[in-house]
Amino acid sequence: MTKEINSVETLPVLPLRDVVIFPAMIFPLLVGRERTLQAVERAMVTTKLVLLVAQRDPAKEEPGPADLYEVGVVGNILQILKLPNGLVKVLVEGVHRARVLSFESEETYLQAKVAAFQPTDENSLQAKGSVRFAESLFREYVNLNRELPDEILITLVNLPDPSQMADFIMAHLSLSMERKQEILSMESMADILSAISKALDDEIKILKVERSIEKQVREKITRSQRAYYLQEQMRVIKKELGEEFEDDYADIVQYRRKIRKARMPREVREKANEELEKLKGMPMLSPEASVIKNYLDWLTCLPWSTATQDNLDIGLAQRILDEDHYGLEKPKDRILEHLAVLGRVQKMHGPILCFVGPPGVGKTSLGRSIARAMGRHFIRVSLGGVRDEAEIRGHRRTYIGSLPGRIIQQMKRAATINPVFLLDEVDKMSTDFRGDPSAALLEVLDPEQNAHFSDHYLEVDYDLSQVMFITTANIRHEIPLPLQDRMEIIELPGYLRQEKLHIARQFLLPKQLREHGLEASEVDIPDEVILSIIDIYTREAGVRELERHLARICRKVARENPSKTSQAVEITVKNLEKFLGLPPFHKDEVEQGDRIGSAVGLAWTSSGGEILNIQATLMKGRGTLQLTGQLGDVMKESAQAALSYIRANGHYWSVPEDFHRKLDMHIHIPVGGIPKDGPSAGITLATAMLSALISRPVEADVAMTGELTLRGNVLPIGGLGAKVMAAKRAGIKRLILPEKNEKEWLDLHGDLRKDIDVVFVSTIKQVWDYVFPPREATPAEPLLSETVPHS
Repeated sequence: MTKEINSVETLPVLPLRDVVIFPAMIFPLLVGRERTLQAVERAMVTTKLVLLVAQRDPAKEEPGPADLYEVGVVGNILQILKLPNGLVKVLVEGVHRARVLSFESEETYLQAKVAAFQPTDENSLQAKGSVRFAESLFREYVNLNRELPDEILITLVNLPDPSQMADFIMAHLSLSMERKQEILSMESMADILSAISKALDDEIKILKVERSIEKQVREKITRSQRAYYLQEQMRVIKKELGEEFEDDYADIVQYRRKIRKARMPREVREKANEELEKLKGMPMLSPEASVIKNYLDWLTCLPWSTATQDNLDIGLAQRILDEDHYGLEKPKDRILEHLAVLGRVQKMHGPILCFVGPPGVGKTSLGRSIARAMGRHFIRVSLGGVRDEAEIRGHRRTYIGSLPGRIIQQMKRAATINPVFLLDEVDKMSTDFRGDPSAALLEVLDPEQNAHFSDHYLEVDYDLSQVMFITTANIRHEIPLPLQDRMEIIELPGYLRQEKLHIARQFLLPKQLREHGLEASEVDIPDEVILSIIDIYTREAGVRELERHLARICRKVARENPSKTSQAVEITVKNLEKFLGLPPFHKDEVEQGDRIGSAVGLAWTSSGGEILNIQATLMKGRGTLQLTGQLGDVMKESAQAALSYIRANGHYWSVPEDFHRKLDMHIHIPVGGIPKDGPSAGITLATAMLSALISRPVEADVAMTGELTLRGNVLPIGGLGAKVMAAKRAGIKRLILPEKNEKEWLDLHGDLRKDIDVVFVSTIKQVWDYVFPPREATPAEPLLSETVPHS
């Protein structure tokens, strides 16, 4: 029951934060400020009436007269409840509007002299129409708003007075505090009803849009996306209002900027924009959005047009290549030729080179040196042991955790479209049920196709035509033939003895001295010491083992000479064992002296050329052939073919026709612990067999290599450079080579062909005519040799 007050009266002031109270409105307030509590206590001991007036700034802790509005509501305190946290809950009821005439500040609280007023009411048709229109809008608002119960419409019917109806509607409208204060301050009922009608109309439109949004979102959201319901509502709200919503999603704006900055080809840009549109239509935290964002990250981070400027100064490139590597003229010339052509045409397909050679000859480091000489970025991928096609082409995006293949990954790392790309150990890839990676490389290494390389993850073409691909391998015949057809193969046979000396003196020794903190004056290593290390401590085509031995010497010197002021340590051939221990090799592997049943062959392994001391001996038996020395199937078949040829044609060289019934033959190739295989020892096996059968020795300084057929033809062999190098290392003076390898022989380095006499043959008869020259008739010699070759 409200109390009557005079038209003008002084009342305690209760400032309100973020709320405007209308007449007849019951509202709970939490009071905690000391001055406000004093005002409430003053009202309770007098009339229980206070002035409820809103603050202009809700953050103001101690508002003064200037911080309060001039119009408020006289309120009646219905109940007071003290809470445990020290606050006081005050239940107030609005009585009528009041205008502040003046504020009076007491010691403990604020009070104001107020004058009550009521909005003027007109009894016209227009006024009645405004009332009915506002009432109808409110009914529609209640029906659309689920937060308001339908029962409040019954209360509305029982409020015949327009002022009471207006205040009732305002109590249930969600408007800003400023807007409510503006309506509270109006003195004309017509103005109040007009403002309420406009506010109701705006709220009804918003509720209708919200219902439409809710319907759209419900149709779109699946069970796994219900957590993002609120986010979808915000998105559709923005769309319905015709506003751009990229600003609310920084990722969308950022990706759009990245796509523009990446300078992609038109097809790629269209694909990126298509994925971006998909991303805009789904929740940002969904798994699908994460997949698309990763995909866009890859597309925008790849170099599509960024390229480094090639160094076209051939003289400078020549100096850089010579600084980094000694020898290796063929690959150096090929790079300089490429730069010369590039200076004329400005743009051309990158060459695809394949360096084939034994370990340690500088294949990988040469690729890095080529990149430095050309001024390009260098990237490397090791293909050793790769057996999955997806390593090259990538995984499709349908798989969890999918990524592009190694080619695209390294192109991202290179950050340019024209790097030097080294594919290391291309001969050591394998195949299993997951696919053939060498087949996937066909597109990468084909100059006619790699401009449109397709990675399974990207799903768009990527241009690799400006990339300079370099592959490396140890054994040529282990590279798949289709790959060989797409590459320009350059053989690196290995270093000669004098080349190794030069490399050790100019490159390896200074590097090891620097890495071990030694000065050149602290250690003296003459050339003869380095040559001794090459001859009896290493057996390799490259220089890795040589470098390790030089490092070992440097460590010993650093230990013996802790002070740089000490006398220099001199290394000699005599004291070399003190630093490196006993030598594991002998300088000469060839058996000394001419021996019956022995022949020197040449082999080619992944580590370079080797000497084969093939030994044959005869014993009484029934014609069996025994092969020892860990021979592979191909070499065993070569021995069978050689024996069959001798049985069929041995009578031309005075071989008894029935030797295979009376004698057994044993072939042994030391060292027995090392596996051996290949067909190139065919003529050497046949020569050792014939030497044992006719009891004629083969001269020790003759070595031979070549595949033998049953018709006696000699077929060409591979790895000629490495085999010739092994022959020179062993002191061989004469070589017997297949006639079809003559062009390859002439293409070898001049120092490699120096001091060696070569006989080119096309048949085994030519071999035996050279090895066993005709001699005067002598009494028949026994088939069993007097001396059995030792192993």
